[in-house]
Parts: sequence; C-alpha cells; structure tokens
Amino acid sequence: MNFKQFYLGCLAHASYFIGSENEAVVIDPQRDVQQYLDEAEANGQTIKYIIETHSHADFVSGHIELSTKTGAQIIYGRRAETAFPTLKVGDGDKLSVGKVELQFIETPGHTPESITIVATDMTDANSPAKMFTGDTLFCGDVGRPDLIGSKGFTSEQMGGMLYDSLREKILKYSDDTEVYPAHGAGSLCGKSLSSETWSTLGAQKATNYALKSMSKDEFVKIVSSDQPQVPAYFPKSAERNLAGPASVEDLPKPKQMSSSEISQFDGVVLDIRSAGEFGSGHVPNAINIGLSGKFATWAGTFIPVGTPIAIAAETDEQVDEAFMRLARVGLETVVGFALMAEYDGELSAVPQTDVTDVESGDDVQLVDVRQPGEYAAGHAKGATNIPLNSFAANIDKLDPEKPTYVICQTGYRSSLATSMLENAGFRSLHNIAGGTTGWIQADLPTEKESLTCSA
Repeated sequence: MNFKQFYLGCLAHASYFIGSENEAVVIDPQRDVQQYLDEAEANGQTIKYIIETHSHADFVSGHIELSTKTGAQIIYGRRAETAFPTLKVGDGDKLSVGKVELQFIETPGHTPESITIVATDMTDANSPAKMFTGDTLFCGDVGRPDLIGSKGFTSEQMGGMLYDSLREKILKYSDDTEVYPAHGAGSLCGKSLSSETWSTLGAQKATNYALKSMSKDEFVKIVSSDQPQVPAYFPKSAERNLAGPASVEDLPKPKQMSSSEISQFDGVVLDIRSAGEFGSGHVPNAINIGLSGKFATWAGTFIPVGTPIAIAAETDEQVDEAFMRLARVGLETVVGFALMAEYDGELSAVPQTDVTDVESGDDVQLVDVRQPGEYAAGHAKGATNIPLNSFAANIDKLDPEKPTYVICQTGYRSSLATSMLENAGFRSLHNIAGGTTGWIQADLPTEKESLTCSA
C-alpha cells in the first residue's frame, strides 16, 4: 500500500490517497484536484474510486472534476441524495483497490449519510487498519450534530445517531487502528479539534472528551452545546456537493479593472493584503480579509454566495491564489481585480495603532472581536466582546461618533472588523497592531471577566 495525506491548512481539511498495485482511491478530495492526478501518475496508478465520507458543508469538493478526468466512480453513503451517477454503499459493503480492502460502515450523526472507511492491506497481516472517519470522529473531538437541521433532523436527533455510531461501530475496532479524520484544528465542523492530523483509536479513547463513559443524553448535551456559529455558506456548499459542482477550469476568470472601475464597483471589493498594507491605503468601502489567515472561511462567512467580487491585491499571483481559495468555499463570482501599485484613485486609511497608544475613557470604544472563550481567558481592560462571526449583526450596539479601537489576537481579524465599521460610517477607527498578544507582552492592564455582547 502507498498512502498519502494531503492537508489544506486554510480550511483545516485532510484528504487521502491510497494506492495498491496499479489502482488508487481518493477520499474527500479538495476542489483543486491536480495533486491527486500527479500522485497517481508518480505511482503508475489509475484512480478507480473517489469516496466522499459525507456531503461536506465547509468546502466544495473536487469529486466531479476528478471523476471526469479519470473515469473513477464516485462513492457516497446509501442515504446521500446525489444528482449524479453514484455508487451507494452501506454497512459491511466491501471494495478492493489492488491488494487493499475497503470496508464501509454507516456512521450517521454529523450528517445522515456519513460513512467511515476501514482500509486493510491484505499483503501485510501485521499492519494496523486505517480508518477514515470523515467528520464523525476527529482527533480530540467529534463532528458537530447541528449542521443538518434543514433536512428534517434536530441536533438532538443527530447527536443520538452520532453516539450510536461511535459506540456501537467505531469503538469496537482495536486500539491500534489508525484514525484519519477529514479535519484538524481550526475547522468549524467541531469545537475543540486537536492540532494532530491523525491518531490511533486507543489514543482517542484515552483523551477524547466525547468518547468518555457517559449516557446518550449526556453526550447529546455536550456535543450540541457551545458550537461555533454556522457560516452562511455551509448549507450552500453541502447542496453544491450533492448536486455536482462545476470544474474549477470552467469558472470565468477575473479581468483586470481600472482604478475607476474598481472604485465604482457594484459588489464587494475584497482587499486580500495584510492589515498593515490595507490600513496604509485602500479602495474606499473595501473589506480586508488577508490571504495569510483563514481567508476562505472568513470570506464565506461574510460574503453571500453569488455576490459579485472584485479583488484588490499586490500581485497577479495573489489574485490567482484568492480566486482558487474562494472557489473552494463556493464563491465563484470574482469578476475583476486591481493591483494596488497601479491604483491611482481615492484612498481610505485605517491607522494601525500600537498597543501603547490606545486611548481610554468614556468617550472611547475598545472592541475585542475574538471568540468568547479567547476573551474570557484574558482581554484588554475595558474591552467589550463582539465576536467577529456575529459582528455585522451587532454593529448598531456601537456609537459611530466615538473613536473606536478594535483588537483581536494579532491584528488580522480586527482589520476585517475595522473595514466593516468603515463601511458602516465609522470614521475615527484604529486597528490595534499586535492585538492581545502585544497587549499582554507590553504588560498593559488585562481582565478575565466582563459581559459578552453577541447575537
């Protein structure tokens, strides 16, 4: 068996290539599929199957394009309602790829059609089985049960299914079984994923909070609570994956825009540069989501699918990267771009203020846009918590006439928030450079409790 994990840090997404003899299978492919084709060619193998462990909500998959280019069969769990030719599998079904046996287990809970794949190398009796758990079991966590309500199931019902899938099926395998999930830390498909990208079942039994001994009711309560807000693009991505997304190669490519065209653009001007570059000067009314962070997730959170987008960037390479990363979350309407070195129109600016220069007093607003847990662990004294994922719905709780300082952990998320405030009419804005990390390093006053302002 030859085996490779492909890990996409921006979406905290893992996909897998398994090969044996002259055949191969790809599990949970990302939308840009060339790397799987290159891996197959390097090993002299033909991709025979493409397996989706479930209808992914956090990204648009590459299963259709990969199937078109290879002739491979697409496999889903038997409950999946796909609109394209699909091999449906259920409990106990088996397929082979060379000398590797693939056994399928139905493991509903994250979604109704979720499956787990157990791959066994038939040429090596001492090799532990590899278990591909999708979003059912993560390292340190389990899949959230609250993403499927629109299909007629409550999170409590899905949580009950997840409890049974884990305890009656997955946990019956031996402790040396290797566990390969679809996501790692940073994914919104769970709430406390580990930074590890694989584990063993024994290690998860010992350390994963959701696998501890508890009743079904206790489990459902725990896994259903304190989940992060669901981005608006999630249900649309799940629908696209079941309907069959277009090939990336077929998406219209953006055209270069003049300064006047992008400054008058009727849509979202998305500035993908760093917070410092954006703050120094940007197209008026642009929003700033830097390529350096969780770019695609934040873009999918704040830009509705179908919205015309124009990219403001430093280089053509940045435009190409942004185009691909936006397509991964179903944002396919990038119609144009401008390189800021060539832009000669009006500029807006947001000061990047050092932590030691932040003003205080009743006439000043200090806003922390981190998640409640981050805020509770320690924040700048006097800061009000408005988490970024609910920021748009809470802007009216701030006074646009007051000087407003915005802080996060490093300055990345706060720059997005300041750009939103600028669009809402706030004019005295400051992005706190260095964020809470810099604040604490400067030994400035902090506190660990205050009221949270959120939706």
